[in-house]
Amino acid sequence: MRRVGAMTLRYWYLLRSSWPRLLDLVYWPAVQMLMWGFLQNYIGQNAGFFARAGGTFIGAVLLWDILFRGQLGFSISFLEEMWSRNLANLMMSPLKPIEFILSMMIMSLVRLAIGMVPVTILAIAFFGFNLYGLGFALAAFFANLILTSWAIGIFVSGVVMRNGLGAENLAWTIMFVFLPLTCVYYPVATLPGWLQMIAWLLPPTYVFEGMRALLIDQVFRADLMLQAFAINVVLFVAAVVSFLALLKSARRQGSLLQTGE
Repeated sequence: MRRVGAMTLRYWYLLRSSWPRLLDLVYWPAVQMLMWGFLQNYIGQNAGFFARAGGTFIGAVLLWDILFRGQLGFSISFLEEMWSRNLANLMMSPLKPIEFILSMMIMSLVRLAIGMVPVTILAIAFFGFNLYGLGFALAAFFANLILTSWAIGIFVSGVVMRNGLGAENLAWTIMFVFLPLTCVYYPVATLPGWLQMIAWLLPPTYVFEGMRALLIDQVFRADLMLQAFAINVVLFVAAVVSFLALLKSARRQGSLLQTGE
């Protein structure tokens, strides 16, 4: 735990020493929340259904940012080591790969808290939408989304470690592949039948369907959360195994010392 704490402290010092990094954590979630919030107000004033389904857009935006920022927060901590060419030094230290992963998971939560807490307060102030009012459901949503984000972050970090910074674009773009498939802003039934089968293989789909059921029908779908958690466990274990395999391959190929493009 001391080694995990030391790595977490290293990333915290990097984050604290750069105000642009801190600003970036809050800026994009705030812009998205305000844009979709005002759009929802407009639709709510002009369509009976959306008035009844109040909060679904803002809720979807905030939950999506938990997923996206959780993965990005993990990946950025890893990329800091690649950019500073420090990865080989860490891998030659007593630091274990699992401890390295744990430290990046902790920093993912720290970055997420810095970015999301102010934005959820803005959502209350501007639109009267209280994400924390979801209670236990929010804990279930958050746990499943953060597990998915960590699984993707771990896998992407392994790919970048093995292939160098030429693959770093995956850290910024991979989540947007999931945006239409996880049905963030619309029900799964909107998709064609063959795409629905793919959508139900992704844990966030269950979360966003659960969010709509809670906000529209006032029903908490525990069954959806349990199914999402089961898939998340499989994805997380697969991601860790892949990371360790890619680390072994990177050591064998000598790519840990060649972290350029």
